[in-house]
Amino acid sequence: VNAKSLGSVSAGVIDRWTAIAQEGGLGGLAYIRVQEDGGWKSPIVKFFSDSERSALCEVLDIEAGDLVLFGAGELHVVNEVLGRLRLLSAEAANAIPPDQFAFTWVTEFPLFEKTGDGNLTPMHHPFTSPHPSDLPLLDSEPEKARALAYDLVLNGTEIGGGSIRIHDHEVQTKIFNLLRMPGEEIDARFGHLIRALTYGAPPHGGIAFGMDRIAMLMAGCESIREVIAFPKTQKAMDLMMAAPSIVDDQQLRDVYLRQELPDEVE
Repeated sequence: VNAKSLGSVSAGVIDRWTAIAQEGGLGGLAYIRVQEDGGWKSPIVKFFSDSERSALCEVLDIEAGDLVLFGAGELHVVNEVLGRLRLLSAEAANAIPPDQFAFTWVTEFPLFEKTGDGNLTPMHHPFTSPHPSDLPLLDSEPEKARALAYDLVLNGTEIGGGSIRIHDHEVQTKIFNLLRMPGEEIDARFGHLIRALTYGAPPHGGIAFGMDRIAMLMAGCESIREVIAFPKTQKAMDLMMAAPSIVDDQQLRDVYLRQELPDEVE
């Protein structure tokens, strides 16, 4: 990531960003300060050939006064950490106009991601429909299949997300098999869904919006705590609703609950 015009940020800022990178799963954060004369200042400069330096300058549009940040590790971990640092560096450089709302749709998410042991896990959830043109990949290279999932992002903050659901019982069963679910578990947990889909279901999907996140951005706040409708204390108490509170026997009966306390143990 090229943090434009931030080549002179303090060592304290670099230390905070390095801590964020480590919290995100990286071993650390490498960086290059581009001097006013165009020279590179960094312990890692010696590892770059002239051709690699030239290629980096071209791809990242490196200029005097820039700060180039590097992450190394698993692709999804690096992307997440550098994505966060990109927003922080943009904020530090005053590159994000406070009075503008920039919306973008994020689409074509991967259907799966790999866990540490090499198995597949859903990127979204196991009921997300694969991209129609990627259905053949489920039999050959499932990790390359795209999902019919989508997020709406505003000024770098996700404010909504959803997906098109699987409506074909054969595809749903194949997804469960790719996740290495035993047949007994599939039948016990999702047999009703598989059977329902055999009778036919129309393509369907949806999206959910985070209204508190939208309110936070519209109000120009930095934390969701400042706008959340029912804030909780550190003890998970809701002061507006006086919750949690005592529940009487009639309220328990209304929802068919019975309280059975254990006998006191000496």
